Amino acid sequence: MPDDSAQDGPQQPGLTREALAQAALRVLEREGIGGLSMRKVAAELGVKAASLYWHVRNKEQLLDLLTDALMADAEPPPREGDWREQLREYCLRHRRLLLDKRDAAKVVAGRLALGPHLLHLMEEQLDRLREAGFSNADAALITYLLGAYVQGFVLQEQAPISAAETAGVSRSEVATTVGDQLRQLPEASFPNLVALAGDLTEPSMEDRFRFGLERLLDGLAALPTRSGPSGSAAPPGATDIPDIPDA
Repeated sequence: MPDDSAQDGPQQPGLTREALAQAALRVLEREGIGGLSMRKVAAELGVKAASLYWHVRNKEQLLDLLTDALMADAEPPPREGDWREQLREYCLRHRRLLLDKRDAAKVVAGRLALGPHLLHLMEEQLDRLREAGFSNADAALITYLLGAYVQGFVLQEQAPISAAETAGVSRSEVATTVGDQLRQLPEASFPNLVALAGDLTEPSMEDRFRFGLERLLDGLAALPTRSGPSGSAAPPGATDIPDIPDA
């Protein structure tokens, strides 16, 4: 019986990378990343696993292909508004995409698998950032930073908050219980935990995400750009000339 190691096999007529990616998406949605395998994707397509090796040699290459397929529904930053509004909306949309597709964050986090959809998304991001006046080096780092923040946040919010949630208790109920436990701590030993019990446990994940996102955008706003006060990029070659005080 063939395993998931690289091997040659007969090419299946009509089997394309697009069909393979769509089958992998269906398996991922049904069984999660833990249930994703070459054999299950092959079964989804009605072929033998060896037929897949013309397109992907192992599960890691399958995950590369799957990463780009997941990015097919990703929306680039909008053209409306200034750079801050564009990046905020992009991050909000990207988080919703990763939450809507089962285990999507686990597939794409940390993975740079160049494919047509990811290339288009990256090109659009860089275009907005350079248009906003960020340097080439900063634009490249910002693209990485935005992805890392959104993907990392989704990975954390989808992880069970405790054993109770794994057993079926809702996250809100777990948070309420934790808040009550913090309030019951001896105040002399834990004055801050008692005082901030509600602040620590009551904010929703949406509120937490937006807070972090705004602070990230605050930091980017401190970077030097060629942009004027209106937020539109200055003409190429323009430089800031300091005011000369009157004699």
